[in-house]
Amino acid sequence: MTAEEIITLENDTQRLQLAPAMGGSTTAWDWKSGSQTLPLFRPWDGGSGDRYTLACFPLVPWSNRITGGGFEFEGAFYQIHANRTEEHYPIHGNGWLQPWKVAERESGRVKLLLESRGFDGNPYHYRSTETFLLLPDGLQIDLTVTNLGKAAMPFGLGLHPYFVRNKDTRLMFKAEGVWLSGDDPIPTSHTTTFPESWNYNSLAPLEGPLIDACYTGWNGKAVVDYPDRGLSVTMVMPDCNGYTLFYRPPDKDFFCIEPITHPIDAFHMPDHPGLAYLTHGDSFALRAKFLVGPSVGSVSQG
Repeated sequence: MTAEEIITLENDTQRLQLAPAMGGSTTAWDWKSGSQTLPLFRPWDGGSGDRYTLACFPLVPWSNRITGGGFEFEGAFYQIHANRTEEHYPIHGNGWLQPWKVAERESGRVKLLLESRGFDGNPYHYRSTETFLLLPDGLQIDLTVTNLGKAAMPFGLGLHPYFVRNKDTRLMFKAEGVWLSGDDPIPTSHTTTFPESWNYNSLAPLEGPLIDACYTGWNGKAVVDYPDRGLSVTMVMPDCNGYTLFYRPPDKDFFCIEPITHPIDAFHMPDHPGLAYLTHGDSFALRAKFLVGPSVGSVSQG
């Protein structure tokens, strides 16, 4: 990846860098505060080809993991191959593994485009767009997918931002429950009683053991507070249907809270919660905003 392949959008308050060829990914999102430039998404190191080292990437045509080697839909079985060496299951769709093209570019706005057909032998034929817009107080990302295949198929969408984190960072998001799992990250049971240190209905630190789980009853808003920097980032998903994926690795300088449309392995859950059934030519979309404001301190989330 050369400097010429990185797209930079910049205004008085922020700088966004994109790598279309690396899965339509974000390589950096920084905020300008006085003479300082503060990373809000964990920046890419500039060398690794592993998408998990990037700042953010799109999840299309599904989010998170699928078990069983694929899924059955309307009487047919569709095989999905594992797509990451470290993972037993196929994960996060395949848009993040393919090069995207620049479809539109203007001051403060870039639209990327991907047309994917049978990538890695999977059954999906789709078009996806990802539009980045610099707002006066933050960043808006719109992700769309259109089914170009002949058959109706279940689709899902998501974004995978890596937020920076230190010992002072706090997080808050309203949720009613969470899916639990054993050593395998696939959910096995749902509870409305949060395990110790798993409840983020009020502002709480990011300390504790690994969490890699889908929360339910999410209201579409999450506040990441940086009191040491005097600012916060509020992630808003206006059309949220109640799911967010939270990844809290211990002793790391990042964490992930992901706007998604469906829970982990929804393809094997009754009624396929959150998945969109798209016939040929049908589309659906996800919008997420990342709004920067002053540190919220101990203020409760509304």
